[in-house]
Amino acid sequence: MKHVIRKAVFPVAGFGTRFLPVTKSIPKEMLPIVDKPMIQYAVEEAVAAGIRELIFVTSANKNSIGDYFDSNVELEHLLKRQQKYDLLKMVQNILPENVSCVFVRQHAMLGLGHAILCARDVVGDEPFAILLVDDVIDNNKNPCLKQLVDVYEKEQGSVVAVQHLAEEELSKYGVVDLAGVLDHYARMVGVVEKPKAGNAPSHFGVVGRYVLTPKIFELLADMRPGAGGEIQLTDAIAQLLEDEAVFALEFEGKRYDCGSKLGYLEATIQYGLKHPEISKDFLKMLKALKL
Repeated sequence: MKHVIRKAVFPVAGFGTRFLPVTKSIPKEMLPIVDKPMIQYAVEEAVAAGIRELIFVTSANKNSIGDYFDSNVELEHLLKRQQKYDLLKMVQNILPENVSCVFVRQHAMLGLGHAILCARDVVGDEPFAILLVDDVIDNNKNPCLKQLVDVYEKEQGSVVAVQHLAEEELSKYGVVDLAGVLDHYARMVGVVEKPKAGNAPSHFGVVGRYVLTPKIFELLADMRPGAGGEIQLTDAIAQLLEDEAVFALEFEGKRYDCGSKLGYLEATIQYGLKHPEISKDFLKMLKALKL
């Protein structure tokens, strides 16, 4: 029986320590890239892929995420009185009317796999997507998650997004082992979390987009802590391979690693250069710096 991918999980409970001190009080996911918070880019990608239920796995200091996706009646009344209808339309249409939000608490930081497991009761017995907000992937014509959903619908198997990486980067990622040559996508036969130099099975590392079958929840529930003493999603995917087909997709699009300061700044510059309101003036400013 074929299933439509209609639910997506956003693990957003982390402390964002690489962006301290600002993340002491502001969730990293709410940091702006030009004029939209980082998390909105991931949400827009999910909605464009057909997702209709957004499941945010949060923690105690992340209330502003819920506030952002909720309505703000006082602000809307103010914008109406001031006749700022363009701004009113903007704040009222952050989410389409047919998209809903669910918030689940992760009470202890026990790893990505544990965060996904926290969403089990909400996801239920159906395939679902996972989007890591740190990975901002630019492709308006064919959003990354839509590419994964298309492969899932064709193969009826789990799919992970991968990117070709330089040798020195492989130890920072889960690296896939493939059954053959990766021609757009290929079946996986293994995955290794953060392999040591020279031991990686390929040059393709997993990035923050997944479409997984609900079988992953059974595996996560029985999973022992792995690298860093955390429950690793990569370890559960490695076990999933023993029971089901899992595919690696080399996605089309430009990925910005906004979990790092340099990646975040790069994304800010690139999105600023194509922003309809400021792009021309921003380019002039950059040229004037004579970097």
